[in-house]
Amino acid sequence: MCVMAREQVRCYVRPMTSFLSMIVLPLAVGAVALVLLLGLINMMRGGSPNRSQKLMQWRVLLQFIAIVITMLVVWAMGH
Repeated sequence: MCVMAREQVRCYVRPMTSFLSMIVLPLAVGAVALVLLLGLINMMRGGSPNRSQKLMQWRVLLQFIAIVITMLVVWAMGH
């Protein structure tokens, strides 16, 4: 249990940091890698250009989410 206000913040940030860094961040990076591989496979097989565009848009969005999660982890580790 936390007594001081500053320590109380640390008590809540630590579990969040662990959850983000151990579960959510690897999932986000894995999702980016999966969409990237699907895009490369589609391109090598000569698939639909529209599908390639959609996969690229998804990859960019997932990369943004992964970067935001990474920054949250870095911020939380500093507290």
